[in-house]
Amino acid sequence: MSRVRSKTAGPGRPKDMEKRAAILEAAKRLFTEKGFEGTSMDAVAGAAGVSKLTVYSHFGDKDTLFREAIRQRCQEVLPDHLYAVPEEVSPREALLELARHHARVATSPESIGVWRAITSDCRNGSPRMGRLLWEEGPERAHVLMKGFLDRLVEAGKLDIADTSRAAAQFHALVKGDLHFRRMFGCVEKSCQDFEGEVMANAEAAVEMFLRAYTPR
Repeated sequence: MSRVRSKTAGPGRPKDMEKRAAILEAAKRLFTEKGFEGTSMDAVAGAAGVSKLTVYSHFGDKDTLFREAIRQRCQEVLPDHLYAVPEEVSPREALLELARHHARVATSPESIGVWRAITSDCRNGSPRMGRLLWEEGPERAHVLMKGFLDRLVEAGKLDIADTSRAAAQFHALVKGDLHFRRMFGCVEKSCQDFEGEVMANAEAAVEMFLRAYTPR
């Protein structure tokens, strides 16, 4: 009997996963647009085309849904494989690829929307949402970047005494003031001009970083 039940239960699983994916897509969009406090489970259910009971059955509560939506979004824009260190690639090339990618992510309208929404929630008394975003976004990126630098140090390609501090320095150099300029609506140039400035800053960041940490 148990074998029969397991076989009959199988066809429903792909549909359940489709519903879960739809819920997460709806949650990512609504949390970005309206923040945590401004997004209800009813709204997520409606946007996903499922019942509110289905949303709760998959995620339990809004905090869990928020964490999963943020985690998925962060893994999409900063996948683990981005921090691989191919042997045939020079440190400059590897760092340039990372810097350009991080710079685009940090200044993208979607990322800015998330930060604006969460900043508003923190101001309204929901600091735990800011902590969740920090853990799944910047803190995760920091850990991955530290591991990336550790591997370059072990290979003798960089000379860094404190890779944790260096990882934070790298992200700060790449971001510069461009993230805040976009966040505060202070981008007066065309999108194309701003994108060029973002890339130029990323390249300059790598040059400065290498001056500090290239083995003498």
